[in-house]
Amino acid sequence: MAPTIYHLAEALESMLSIPGMPDCNGDMILTVCHYIIKLCSSREDEQDDKVISLLQQLNDSVENSSTDHLDEDQSFIIMLKSFVTEFKVFLKVPNSKSITLNPIELLAVFIDFLLEIYGRIWYDSFKPCQTDLKFFITFLGDKPASQSTSLDENKNVLTDIEDVANDVGSFLYSYFFYIGEKDWTRDYRSKDLALADILGKLEQVKEKIKEQCIAASWKMLTPKTSVVSLFLFDSLLDDLNLLMTQKYETSIDVKDQIRAIIEELKSLRTFLEDMEVQKQPELEGFLIQTNDIAYEVIYILTSYAPVWYLNLRLPQVMEKIKLIRLPLEKLNKYPTEQVSSQDEKPLEDIVVDFHADANRIAGMLKDVENPSQKAPLIEEDIFVGLDDEANEITEILLGNQKKQQIISIWGMPGLGKTTLAKKIFGDDRIVKYFHKRAYCVISQTYDKKNTLIAILASMSSLERDELSKLDEETLGEKLYKSLCGEETRFLIILDDIWKDVWSDLHRYFPENQSGSRILFTTRFEKIGSQASDKSIVRNLRFLTDDECWELLKIKVFHNVQLEDIGELENIGMKIARKCGGLPLAVVVIAAVLANIKKNKAKWEEVGESLSSHISKDNSCMKILELSYNYLPMHLKPCFLYFGAFEEDREIPVQKLISLWVAEGFVQKVNKKQPNAVSYGYLTDLISRGLVQVGKRRSDGGVKTCYVHDLLREMCLTIADNNNFMKVVQE
Repeated sequence: MAPTIYHLAEALESMLSIPGMPDCNGDMILTVCHYIIKLCSSREDEQDDKVISLLQQLNDSVENSSTDHLDEDQSFIIMLKSFVTEFKVFLKVPNSKSITLNPIELLAVFIDFLLEIYGRIWYDSFKPCQTDLKFFITFLGDKPASQSTSLDENKNVLTDIEDVANDVGSFLYSYFFYIGEKDWTRDYRSKDLALADILGKLEQVKEKIKEQCIAASWKMLTPKTSVVSLFLFDSLLDDLNLLMTQKYETSIDVKDQIRAIIEELKSLRTFLEDMEVQKQPELEGFLIQTNDIAYEVIYILTSYAPVWYLNLRLPQVMEKIKLIRLPLEKLNKYPTEQVSSQDEKPLEDIVVDFHADANRIAGMLKDVENPSQKAPLIEEDIFVGLDDEANEITEILLGNQKKQQIISIWGMPGLGKTTLAKKIFGDDRIVKYFHKRAYCVISQTYDKKNTLIAILASMSSLERDELSKLDEETLGEKLYKSLCGEETRFLIILDDIWKDVWSDLHRYFPENQSGSRILFTTRFEKIGSQASDKSIVRNLRFLTDDECWELLKIKVFHNVQLEDIGELENIGMKIARKCGGLPLAVVVIAAVLANIKKNKAKWEEVGESLSSHISKDNSCMKILELSYNYLPMHLKPCFLYFGAFEEDREIPVQKLISLWVAEGFVQKVNKKQPNAVSYGYLTDLISRGLVQVGKRRSDGGVKTCYVHDLLREMCLTIADNNNFMKVVQE
């Protein structure tokens, strides 16, 4: 657990010098303190315990000190010097085995820490060292460092950078955190010699970096992300143009190279747009590489890079563009797969190192329609099958049992527990029978106050904003009083419970003898029995094959009669059976079928893909991924972005589409506002069954939306695997 050093921080900030440490000030020590806390909180190492304990003792000492002049408090100074002695081991690159960061990231973090210390030293002679360290951080984040043509060569350069970083750390400790008397003449002489030695080593490392950059120049490296769209690329081009218009300061030669790169990227953009119009399946692969080049240029230009490095890297970027341009020109010259197969190499041999996985590159692209010309149908939930379950549970809720009763519906995600609970909640018989009803989603991140607010807001006209101003106990008391009438009969549905929350909430629900009911939905059987030994626990069954086919048929064909389905019926029934009785799998596969051509060959392709996934892994997640693979390219980043939002929380549509626009996911359509185009994307995702409507506006439009837990998990997995996004949970 990280120590609290608020009092220590205040004390160190006020100490311009440390007794017995003439070249050290409080800010320098505080910088080390913050770094140690960050490092120790990200790893488990018994050696860290001692220094963390010392930090806590120092903070407590300041808090309990009887003097405002801590530099005169001998016990504090002795303890501080003891801490300084202990932190010597932190002024070298940490071992990556005990930390989640990779070696390159860890090295960059350590160098950044050294620069923070340098920022608190006022010696002009150190500036060349600072400049080189800043450049090393740039290099470590650039392509040649992370993906060299030679692993051995890459390892050697990184080892050299690590060695010189350790030398700098040792230098800083020896000359600025030294404890004791100094021979000033000798000290300054040795300091100058040590600094000169480090500067010499820095020059040697820079020469090796030059050699490595030259060796890596021809290779097409792994892309930053394989989730792309033309509109995202347009946003990157806008960023590059903005860099040039903001008086980017560099040599005239470098500026000319940047302008040339921008023009080449614009030219590539034209080729890519032509490919989109022609519906060429290679589009996504080319766009992935072109998009990555734009990211690469922006990184190089916005990081700390000397002119010599820019003159090395920018021509390399231009070579990459030419490498992509050649096959693009061929495709645009022969757009209907008429590229000569006799004397010329096949296209896949020309394009170097795209991706081994064809599905990731080419996708399974459908025709991309202009969002301004299409307003997809938004369907409400369709309930197929499980009518028997709904009726049985409803009868229990309406039963003669006067004592409060708990009913728990459990089963795997995607079975339709929430859909069933909502159907029961809105049943006319339920509405008439219960005086008060409330529906609340709990989810993994249970929050007592938010739960009480949700229940109160659900069954009354009270506004959430007003309720949020009250504390937990007041909310609980308000809830209890609203339900405590002798004749008051209430139904509370707690959806998606992950752990025992009833023991925390039960006291707010009076156990009157009026026939009140509590209904749980959960993934876990034990949740119901833990709440009460008299709970009724129901395991929700899977759909039958016939029910799966009925649901798929309704989702795909809407009001079309069965006899009009023709040759698709047999393959459709087979696909439905492969969904394993899971309604969510049926819904997302139905959305795939609804958005491709309705012919036997296309449906068989989906069926075969489904079979391969099931044979590899009997997991619903693999089935759901097909729905992502069949998305148009421009919708993929929009859908994955749902992973950034909290689980089981409705997302305000205005907030969502504004973020899409800000991220550059949205096409620029003449005479149409970006938010209107974004809304078209959202309605398209809803019509595909991937996004659910939460609340509607008074005009029928979508006010809030959300995604199923499983689909959110899929978003996070795909986003992480494709370097599109990583959600860090506190």
